[in-house]
Amino acid sequence: MRYQGASRRTYGGLCGDVQVKLGGNTVFVPLLGWSFFLPVSAILISGFQIYHKIIFKREVCIMNLKKTVIIPLAALACAGFIAGCGSDKKDAASADPAKTKNEIKVGTTPGYSEQVVEFVAKEAEKEGLKVTIVPFSDYVTPNQALAQGDIDVNSYQHVPFLEAFNEKNGTKLVPIGNTYLAPLRLFSNKHKTLSDLPNGASIAIPNDPSNGGRALLLLEKNGLLKLKEGVNPVKAVVSDIASNPKNLKIIELEAPQLPRALEDCDASIINGGYAVSAGLDPKTALAQEDNTSPYVNVIAAREQDKDNPTYQKFVKIFQTEATRKYINDNFQATLTPGF
Repeated sequence: MRYQGASRRTYGGLCGDVQVKLGGNTVFVPLLGWSFFLPVSAILISGFQIYHKIIFKREVCIMNLKKTVIIPLAALACAGFIAGCGSDKKDAASADPAKTKNEIKVGTTPGYSEQVVEFVAKEAEKEGLKVTIVPFSDYVTPNQALAQGDIDVNSYQHVPFLEAFNEKNGTKLVPIGNTYLAPLRLFSNKHKTLSDLPNGASIAIPNDPSNGGRALLLLEKNGLLKLKEGVNPVKAVVSDIASNPKNLKIIELEAPQLPRALEDCDASIINGGYAVSAGLDPKTALAQEDNTSPYVNVIAAREQDKDNPTYQKFVKIFQTEATRKYINDNFQATLTPGF
């Protein structure tokens, strides 16, 4: 069967249909804006015939089944485009909602990280930006969720931790704005000062690569041990300890377990967020990082989204004087603004 090309109708320049004469009938075939779909559509419309012979054991029943089926496969092939018939601008806008809508999903962890993001979310609402906070209970999942596109950005980590995660997992997550410094602190329920720590004291530290090295550096700066020459503190591990005069027993634990370790260990080096959640008073810490630490926390995003205007708007709102005042007023002993 041959098609007889007739008039074509278009809608918004992206799609339309074409009038085709089949025998004595006239039909309209869904059509994209490319001419090569015309003959394909006509061929599909011509249909096909199915013949079957059904043979039974006891009797032979020959049934000639002739059925012409017209299948608008062209419509199926173009379904995604037909659904979006309209202006080019509308299609472009729907391609990446995050770039055109004032909405953003922010991953964070318990304690001050979540509290500060909650404040920024309220400030963002005044600017017409809706912030959905997605809480996580550990330090690994927020980056996994970010890499997988389940959230847009996260706010809870410093750059060394982010770089270590990228190296280990082959991801491309990048910092897009500084937030604050959350000093690591050495706490103890059993001892009042560093000098009280006995020989063979057990010290719990974070087991993630960057914070583990950071904890060892804190112990080194306070004269409790010495790392091997030339070791990068960010990548330092227990085996990099060159000198341990008090024969400290270093116990590596997941960050959420560090506050609970105070019951069994002589001391524990705890990240700020978990220390706050556990109700620990920073003023009682035996030691802490000072303002020379390079471990400023950041807002992280996927590399391809680092210039996303919605994400940059969130960073700008985070780094306002209002946020600085909130941090200083509510976390003076815990956080230092990093912007």
